[in-house]
Amino acid sequence: MADKDFRRLGLEVVAKAQKLGAEMAEAFLLNSRQLSIQVANQKVETMKLAEDRGLGIRVFRNNRLGFAFTSDLDALAIEKAINQALANCRYTEEDEFLTIAEKYSAYPELDLYDPQISDISVDEKIRLAKEIELKAKNYDSRIKITERAGYDDSQYEICIVNSQGLEAYYHGAYCGGYSLVVGEQDGDSQTGFGMQYEVKYKDLNPEKIGQEAAKRAVRLLGAKTVKSQKAPIVLEPYIATSFLSIISPTLSAEAVHKGKSFLANKINEKVASTLVTIIDDGRMPGRVSSAPFDGEGVPTGETVLIKDGVLQGYLHNTYTAKKDGVKSTGNGVRGSYRSTPEVGSTNFYLANGDISPEDLIKEVDRGLYVTDVMGMHTANPISGDFSLGASGIWIENGEFTYPVRGVAIAGNLKEFLLNIDRVANDLTFFVSKGSPTLRINNISISGS
Repeated sequence: MADKDFRRLGLEVVAKAQKLGAEMAEAFLLNSRQLSIQVANQKVETMKLAEDRGLGIRVFRNNRLGFAFTSDLDALAIEKAINQALANCRYTEEDEFLTIAEKYSAYPELDLYDPQISDISVDEKIRLAKEIELKAKNYDSRIKITERAGYDDSQYEICIVNSQGLEAYYHGAYCGGYSLVVGEQDGDSQTGFGMQYEVKYKDLNPEKIGQEAAKRAVRLLGAKTVKSQKAPIVLEPYIATSFLSIISPTLSAEAVHKGKSFLANKINEKVASTLVTIIDDGRMPGRVSSAPFDGEGVPTGETVLIKDGVLQGYLHNTYTAKKDGVKSTGNGVRGSYRSTPEVGSTNFYLANGDISPEDLIKEVDRGLYVTDVMGMHTANPISGDFSLGASGIWIENGEFTYPVRGVAIAGNLKEFLLNIDRVANDLTFFVSKGSPTLRINNISISGS
């Protein structure tokens, strides 16, 4: 749909909702198209093209919220959805903090749509997926199996209109490639993955994706365990980002309100090493999760959450912001028109330090370079406790020595943040989250 058609429909929905009794109303419209190609052994195994279009309607009456959605955008279906949303108001609790976004005069200008993503033929995209697999297999003779390799892209339009006079629209696209392969040697096998997602098609690098997967698959072949001890660990960017994925929800005002964050009530307190600065930036150039506005129509921006180790604040949508007497940070995220906006991150990352990862490792007398963890979902966001299976490469006198597996690392996220004593300068994003290489002191490593 064109911008003007989306806006017109949104205005009609809001006007209809108010006519039927809503005190405030908001229409969220989405039109999207996703292509997925998966290959193995240089043959296409699956190819899917999915389109999704629909409307989510929020209505407010007597401090109660009602929500409904429809994928049918004809007049009768829309009116039915509006009536359903109004009826749902009767079953929700009164809440004085329920609100919608105000009208904004301007939004960040972002380059989010690459026409090449739609212009490139499907045959060319299949060729790229096959090249990813080929680069992985040719990297090392020990790569024996391709579990999957592929290409994805998505093109989408989003429009939000509400009864406060807000009208916002944008369209965007992104693309990506991935590979999952298995390395084998002397009866041992290991899996490795590589992935890259970009806003621009030309930025995809199939060689890098394939070789990253192969490198991960072969570097732990022949691994052994180590003795239980306390030692520093070095987290490669992907593993550091996995830890950030657990920390991210604890910086949500929603989690704080619900008592589900170990960082609750700590604003202006030191919660991490002075080397740690954590940022959420919804308008970051060239990033997949960037957008001019969030799922409520609030402009996105840079929110510094932890600066030099000190907690600055939390992520907010309009509801949590009103409850805390602050402004929304533009973090009212929603996965689709089928859901209401929750508090979530956009481009969430730990900022770069000033040392190369190579020099960081040279400083380690004895420790574990962690390349894989298991059980990250078991980390407790309230207490901060974690105990994870881990694999990696043992470091002696600043050099990699032998691969390690069958160990566990344990600690607490509070201590984890405070014990970061080195931050490298290799910030790497994995879709919407990113981190450089990190070194953490005094971690319990359980082995033989």
